[in-house]
Amino acid sequence: MGNGNGALSGSVIAVAGAGGPAGRATLLRLAEAGAVVVGSDSNPERLAEAVDAARYAHGGATVVGEKVDLLDLQSTRDWAEHIEKEFGRVDGLVHLVGGWRGGSAFTHTGLSDWDLLERLLIRTVQHTSLAFFDALQRSDRGRYVLISAAGASRPTAGNAAYAAAKAAAEAWTLAMADGFRKTAGEGGPASAATILVVKALVHDAMRAERPHAQFAGFTDVEDLAEAIAGVWEKSAAEVNGNRLWLTEKP
Repeated sequence: MGNGNGALSGSVIAVAGAGGPAGRATLLRLAEAGAVVVGSDSNPERLAEAVDAARYAHGGATVVGEKVDLLDLQSTRDWAEHIEKEFGRVDGLVHLVGGWRGGSAFTHTGLSDWDLLERLLIRTVQHTSLAFFDALQRSDRGRYVLISAAGASRPTAGNAAYAAAKAAAEAWTLAMADGFRKTAGEGGPASAATILVVKALVHDAMRAERPHAQFAGFTDVEDLAEAIAGVWEKSAAEVNGNRLWLTEKP
């Protein structure tokens, strides 16, 4: 199991989209906090590197990677069931699957961009939320954490497809939160679905590529990982159905 100490000791948390910079930082932070971490990513090589980095940094932690087709509902359900069977519980799903397409003007929006973003940003949220809902509800501190963008609340002309997809993913996650409310007992839900909102993310490689860029309002992936881990430090009532802003509200 986990490394036996830390705020999340004994917790089992799945991370979808674990191979990118944000996923790598999240695996490291959750492992540091003592959680068992199960990552998935569409790029198996990138996922293996992220898993190995977290294992190396925290030698006592259980960090594993699994190949999952999140665009297939049954495969996603099988993943959730396998995690619960293997580790006895599921306390979280962190949704980091991302993607961006945009244009210079509204009339330059490519509907093929929407087709791609609908799959990456909406369909994967639908599948992970449906697949993990019951297991998260069985946990005494289950959390579904969606990472979204401020642009969902204030779309720009060139970001129509991206902003609309993010807004739809947020609405779906808020519906999941209402599901936790409606199936809870008199004491209220112990599980929660919440949204962490960023303007955009930045990491060390981006800074190295653009040393003079300011990245104003961007959230560092390590700060995002810290905020993700912090969701479990808050009560379900504090986070369920809420947007937690890591950047200035538009």
